[in-house]
Amino acid sequence: MLPLKVLITGAQGQVAQALSGTLPSGAQATALGKLDLDISDRESLSRALDRVMPSVIINTAAYTAVDRAEEERDRAFQVNEAAVRLLAQVCAERKIKLIHISTDFVFDGHKSTPYLTTDPIGPLNAYGESKAAGERHILSQSGLDYLVVRTAWVYSATGRNFLATMLRLFSERSRVQVVVDQIGTPTSASSLARCLWRCAFDGGPSAILNYTNAGVASWYDFAQAIFEEGTALGLLSKTVQIVPIRTAEYPTAARRPAFSVLEKQATLDRLELEPTHWRVELRDTLKEISK
Repeated sequence: MLPLKVLITGAQGQVAQALSGTLPSGAQATALGKLDLDISDRESLSRALDRVMPSVIINTAAYTAVDRAEEERDRAFQVNEAAVRLLAQVCAERKIKLIHISTDFVFDGHKSTPYLTTDPIGPLNAYGESKAAGERHILSQSGLDYLVVRTAWVYSATGRNFLATMLRLFSERSRVQVVVDQIGTPTSASSLARCLWRCAFDGGPSAILNYTNAGVASWYDFAQAIFEEGTALGLLSKTVQIVPIRTAEYPTAARRPAFSVLEKQATLDRLELEPTHWRVELRDTLKEISK
């Protein structure tokens, strides 16, 4: 049986790297970064597809600088909307399945129960608006086989993310302030990658799926867990006071949803995935860093 040929965009990102590190048997992956593939350019995209001949594209390429997007709105929309529209068109033309990563930031955070894939969206910032616009192009593209996977609070052992920031601050400071009134679910890039590989082999209908790790946390809870687990593994060696603060005390350029927990049981059932608690995934990621 021939392997499933998969093209991964955004090769330098943490999710693409996690995909390469969790490659399942039966799949053959080619990861291309922006120097090798410009997904906003049809000729660049065509050349890559002619060379790789994939059956599936997993699109991890995105503009993810949430606060900077308020000033660089055009750039955010170029990457997260215009490029995604072209990708959807080309995938439909070539009968390539498109798996696209989206975000909890398409929601306004006004709910107090986990968001369903059918809930109305209402992004609060330019980043969320650009990701929502990209989703709309995928959903409206005629003849496209797709899965849009919304996720949240993604981190890994490499790259710039909340985990890396906290480890740095805990090593530099004796007191760190962390927001306590934004609620979501930390999600390891490796667990998301395993979900995306299941999506690649999934033969079901096109849909929006929600995927995060199990459980609920505030950023303060996440920071506390990083400190406790990091200390237990010897990554951190001094006492740090972690101070909970409100969002209003930590103003940022972009507004963020206060509550963005995603309901993922339908995804777990469809893909036959076992839920893993976010703290277990955090411990595994910190073990990887400590090696």
